[in-house]
Amino acid sequence: MVRNAVRPALVLAATLAVITALAGCRVGYIMHAAVGEARLLSNAVPIPQALTDDALNPSQRERLLLVSEIKAFGEKELGLKKTSSYENIYLGSAQPPIYTIAAAPKDRLALKTWWFPVVGRMPYLGFFDLDEARDEREKLLEEGLDVVIGRAEAFSTLGWFSDPLTLNLIDGSEADLAEIILHEMTHTTLYVKGQGAFNEGLAQIVGKWGAFLFLEKFRGPAHPHTLEAMAAIEDERLFSSYLNSVLEDLQRFYDSPLPLEEKLQRREDVFARCRENFESMKSRFKTQRFIHFGQVPLNNAYLMALSLYHRNFPLFEAVLEQNGNSLRAMLLFFRSLSEQDGNLLEMARSRTAQ
Repeated sequence: MVRNAVRPALVLAATLAVITALAGCRVGYIMHAAVGEARLLSNAVPIPQALTDDALNPSQRERLLLVSEIKAFGEKELGLKKTSSYENIYLGSAQPPIYTIAAAPKDRLALKTWWFPVVGRMPYLGFFDLDEARDEREKLLEEGLDVVIGRAEAFSTLGWFSDPLTLNLIDGSEADLAEIILHEMTHTTLYVKGQGAFNEGLAQIVGKWGAFLFLEKFRGPAHPHTLEAMAAIEDERLFSSYLNSVLEDLQRFYDSPLPLEEKLQRREDVFARCRENFESMKSRFKTQRFIHFGQVPLNNAYLMALSLYHRNFPLFEAVLEQNGNSLRAMLLFFRSLSEQDGNLLEMARSRTAQ
């Protein structure tokens, strides 16, 4: 299993399909997700009650108290949708709650997708149980695909349920906590059916910049947590640039006229160069967010799963700048754009090029 080189969150599409009349697709998977979500919901406790739990240490309590401030900032300052999520917390485990599966052809940079009601095609699956995830991985490997299993720090059901916090979220830094909550609130605010790279890219920039703006206001511009949030933005830019160069090199390689068998042999050389290049730039990162990258064998599924979150960060920053560096204005811009048919990333590129 891959420990992700990033702190991803995901939309748990299958829980939306508890609308049982629509459960004709992948019924077993839908039931697994619904049961997992129900377990978290039924065992979560209100934050005020959790604050009296002797099992929480002072740092965890402090971060738990911060959650309502982060939510209020997202709603009032950024224009994010108000929901009842993150008002309860599941104290049963300190591990991230979701195992993720992504798959891709061995000779093509394209993620396999799965169709679900309401959310359309999704470029990943989420599992509450590792054995279930491993079973799915075996099926995908039998199809001849590259596959990666990772862990997500959090998930969203797009407001259909009151998603609880989990212990892992209050074990990290304030910057991490603010970023993840604002990321998930973005999914609930604006989610475009079947456009995974847009949805994750939008949530990524709102989470990153929103965390910085929140901490700048709440802690002050020179506070270590605020500086960490800005460093995370700078690292995101650096990793996005690196990942784009890797994917462009791979695309040229896969587009070459080499026979398939030779491509599959020689791509390992390309992956090796990718790891070497990353090692040479590691010292430039200011945080530990990408420390795990390259510690497992690279494949198309792993790289393309990362691309959902990181590849389009420069594009979203360009749109943010065009909207006066206002996250609220940027969200309104994308909401208006989402009313048109078409690929929102391509439409955004067209607008920023004008």
